[in-house]
Amino acid sequence: MEESAFVGGGGAEYAERQFLKLKYANRHGLIAGATGTGKTVTLQILAEEFSAQGVPVFMSDVKGDLSGIAGSGCADFKLHGAFTERAEKIGFSDYSYTSFPVTFWDLFGQQGHPVRTTVAEMGPLLLSRLLELTEPQEGILNIAFRMSDEEGLALLDLKDLQALLVWLGENRNELSLRYGNISVNSIGAIQRRLLVLENQGANDLFGEPALDLSDLMGIDADGRGRINILAADKLMGSPRLYATFLLWLLSELFETLPEVGDPDKPKLVFFFDEAHLLFDDAPKALLDKVEQVARLIRSKGVGIYFVTQSPTDIPEDILGQLGNRVQHALRAYTAKDRRALRLASETYRENPRFSTEEAILQVGVGEAVTSFLEKKGVPGIVERTLIRPPSSQLGPLAVTERDHVIKMSPFYTKYTKRLDRVSAYEILQDRAKQAALEGAEKEAELERAADADMQAREFASARRYSGSRVGRSTAKKSRASDDSLGSAIGQALIKELKGTTGRRIIRGVLGGLFKGR
Repeated sequence: MEESAFVGGGGAEYAERQFLKLKYANRHGLIAGATGTGKTVTLQILAEEFSAQGVPVFMSDVKGDLSGIAGSGCADFKLHGAFTERAEKIGFSDYSYTSFPVTFWDLFGQQGHPVRTTVAEMGPLLLSRLLELTEPQEGILNIAFRMSDEEGLALLDLKDLQALLVWLGENRNELSLRYGNISVNSIGAIQRRLLVLENQGANDLFGEPALDLSDLMGIDADGRGRINILAADKLMGSPRLYATFLLWLLSELFETLPEVGDPDKPKLVFFFDEAHLLFDDAPKALLDKVEQVARLIRSKGVGIYFVTQSPTDIPEDILGQLGNRVQHALRAYTAKDRRALRLASETYRENPRFSTEEAILQVGVGEAVTSFLEKKGVPGIVERTLIRPPSSQLGPLAVTERDHVIKMSPFYTKYTKRLDRVSAYEILQDRAKQAALEGAEKEAELERAADADMQAREFASARRYSGSRVGRSTAKKSRASDDSLGSAIGQALIKELKGTTGRRIIRGVLGGLFKGR
């Protein structure tokens, strides 16, 4: 039997049991719907189904509700009766409560293992997007990355990049001849952006040990895929950082994983919650990169599922690649909402039994309009579906239980301690110190040479003076001495008369003469 993930079903006006075939799960998907219509629960049950089938999952926990996957549901829960009733209604006969293997991650290292990457791995394109740089500033950042490679200056954390930019400014005259104008003002603007980013907590993101992607693709002893949950409730305070990090993660998976063609089931399923943040005000170069990753990463065995409020949040070129869809209710309070509702309904394969547009408007909480790929990747007919109840705990895990899961994780010791090996910052500091020492030594050497030259001149002068005295008669010596003394006194007198005191004496003498006359 073909492996599949059970999503839901119904009875009467609802569809038969609905399954997402794992063979087509890497063809990507969309989970959409207004706030409060049940997207989070759909996210939870899909993660459970993939895990149970041995498929690892990565998902972000924007509201803080998904941590309950690590705990088991229970009969004491207030919705227990509603869950069991729904399970019977949709034919979920083997419904039971259980927990799932979970690894918690957190960019800030507070609610999970720290997630780090290096500045070099992030690359100039994504970093420019994160810093909101202009085109000239992005050009300078590209020069910085080029010089990092040529000079052997590893860019691991933010202080490495900051130090390299300072070095770039100091050597801008020479480098501008090779790479174009390097403006001090542009470098200063980039440095200010880096400071803002650092204040938002990005300093925790950049560094080592960097995330090993293979740690996201683990299978537990029971053959269940590990569910990786990124704590994103605080991260949403820096939405650009959140979107850039997830896009970087997708790009790294695309660059790292080998080609596998069309596997029987995905190697990893990636849920991108609040997906509209990725596309808001994104430049064309970035949109092209997202489209390229979405188009090609399926051959690496990775399925991407965008989670957002409306399908219109996703660019058409990317929306057309999302074959598996779960559409929760949309509200049509305004003309814009009605247009979004009509566009959403037009992307489904019509069902003659009902109007897709009306169904999207009418489905309640925990219900959805679904369409999954069938044989040969053909989109299935749209159906109204009751989403199956979760087997794990609904709602957040207790803090103590979460801490226990983190400490028992096989990655606890691997990522907890931060490393700071020699990189651009340390290398440039050593170069500056070495240059200062060499400058001091050169200055001291010049001073010693000057002193030696002066001493040599004095010694030579003394020898000439003593040589002129040797061989002369006593009379000549006496006469020369007298002449020298007289000459010296005469020169001193002339010098004195030329000076201020001399002028005073002359004025006094002449004045006395004229006065006497």
